[in-house]
Amino acid sequence: LNPYEDGRLQPNTLLIDLTHSNLKQRHIEIRFDRHDTIATVKQRIHQKTGTPPHFQHLILKSSGNILHEIPASDGPSSSSSTNGVPASFDSYKLGYFFGGIGSSNDSPAVFLPGLEIHCIDVNPHSGSRGGQYEDTSLVEKYVMTEEEYDRRDGTLRDWGRQQKKKDSTFTLAKHAREHRELVEAQRQHKLGLPLPPGFVLDSAGTVIRDEPDEIHRELEGPRSTIAPTEYDEASVSGMEVGQRCQVEPGSRRGVVSYVGLVPELSGGGYWVGVTFDEPVGKTDGSVPSNLGNGNGKETKRYFEAMPQYGSFVRGKNVQVGDFPERDIFDELDDESEDEL
Repeated sequence: LNPYEDGRLQPNTLLIDLTHSNLKQRHIEIRFDRHDTIATVKQRIHQKTGTPPHFQHLILKSSGNILHEIPASDGPSSSSSTNGVPASFDSYKLGYFFGGIGSSNDSPAVFLPGLEIHCIDVNPHSGSRGGQYEDTSLVEKYVMTEEEYDRRDGTLRDWGRQQKKKDSTFTLAKHAREHRELVEAQRQHKLGLPLPPGFVLDSAGTVIRDEPDEIHRELEGPRSTIAPTEYDEASVSGMEVGQRCQVEPGSRRGVVSYVGLVPELSGGGYWVGVTFDEPVGKTDGSVPSNLGNGNGKETKRYFEAMPQYGSFVRGKNVQVGDFPERDIFDELDDESEDEL
């Protein structure tokens, strides 16, 4: 079909593929006007391929058939003619080679399918020869030695070393597996499906791993060795029963209900018993007292609180002062391992 007849192209528009002898790239259906000159075409080819106009030997084709060849000029300013034959076709218009407007106003423009201008780069020193512009295998790659990479900070390997110091069981494979499991749990929660085993929702509705609390850790055995001075009496200095307080994480507010040792909890040291204003705690003020037999039925009470209103918190997470009760819908942050 003639695209000029059905209005898909304006009568003066030509769609021409530009190809190059040294390059694999093919510029498809570049729009030209019939009144554009060969000099204009050469400038476009120069912009796209890097071949200067005077090194361009052009072959004009239609559907693979050669219509005309325009040899490269001897220099940038070659324009003289011999015996009426022009030495340069630079001033010739594309319509001269690819057909012009019809002979009458009613006749459509001449349409030639598959127009192509192939450029042969005649420069013996052309930068496009031998794949210099396209073959990435010719580019020297930067290679870092294992020793140099090992010394760098902020790399994945360095991050893995830092995590290994915090957790001797850490491996990148384990981290990747746990991350995939968490993402899958979040996806199931988003779809309204039951959470996989080992995952729960925290008080803010966020999917988290169901880490064992201090009581469960004690039943399972010692978790870690804590420096004796970290939770000594100085860690709860200035805290007294009856004071208003705020507990991190979550900026939860309540009243100090106990300050002292809780031998039943792992880690030793001093604890602060807090009665929260809202049910954001973990206990009712008591802890299991018969951890030795593992049944967890007998408890020792340190202060009175409703279920889920009490917690035993490390002093470093407690700030006493003027902290009045506030809205129940205040957002909570993630839970802490320094709390029971």
